Amino acid sequence: MIKLVVTDIDGTIYCPENGISESVKECMRNLMEKGIHVAIATGRTFGSAKSVADEIGIKCPLICYQGGLVNTYEGKTLDAKYLNPKIAKEIIKDCKKRNIHLNVYVEDKLYVENDDQYIKDYIGDKGIDYFLVKSFDELDFSKLNKLLAIDYDPEFINNLIKEYQEKYPEIYVVRSYKYFCEIANKEATKGNAIKILAEEYGITIDEVMAIGDQNNDIEMVETAGVGVAMGNGTDEIKACANYVTDTVQNNGFVKAVNKYVWEKDNV
Repeated sequence: MIKLVVTDIDGTIYCPENGISESVKECMRNLMEKGIHVAIATGRTFGSAKSVADEIGIKCPLICYQGGLVNTYEGKTLDAKYLNPKIAKEIIKDCKKRNIHLNVYVEDKLYVENDDQYIKDYIGDKGIDYFLVKSFDELDFSKLNKLLAIDYDPEFINNLIKEYQEKYPEIYVVRSYKYFCEIANKEATKGNAIKILAEEYGITIDEVMAIGDQNNDIEMVETAGVGVAMGNGTDEIKACANYVTDTVQNNGFVKAVNKYVWEKDNV
């Protein structure tokens, strides 16, 4: 029996064209009303993730920065894992040399050095505040949540990920979107985060269903008792999932909940 449903946001319950459908919102509220725990897992900041929960109308735990920060809805921190400052500074230096756009997240705040099109496109309608600094050297990296490198060439991003994975095996480097290279603490994964929540709720990992669409969701899809990939997901996440549901545009989240939580045919 599923007692906890953990979902990614972008590409899973949130569609860029239409936002979050009323069917998905109703489904998530219904889960909680029926006593099923729900959690949101994302690469976003806590504030951005909380705004999504508010839009849906639920008060649930929020897994942020791929698992680097696990907070209650009220903001109590259940777990936090930070990126090594020394490695972060090396990567920042390398990205500057190659003119790669970087988002730097420190103590749940987003900083950039350039107020350019990359950051404007990234923010979009997410409602995320960001801060412009002359140099990242101004920042205290003792509580560095993550780095996010952005480039509009997907092949470049794939190569950058492979390069950093080989050079820095002691950190977590993963693609969260075709243009995004996420860089975080080795233990800052959604898979580790759902283990923390399962322990918090006193349930087994077999009683957890996790659903996502990108490679940064693979750890939680593999960790959960039931791992679901979205129909619009990457080939890699589909290959490791127990089930591939419909696309975000066709309410794949709802169909997965119907199948594994309510145990009825998809509609």
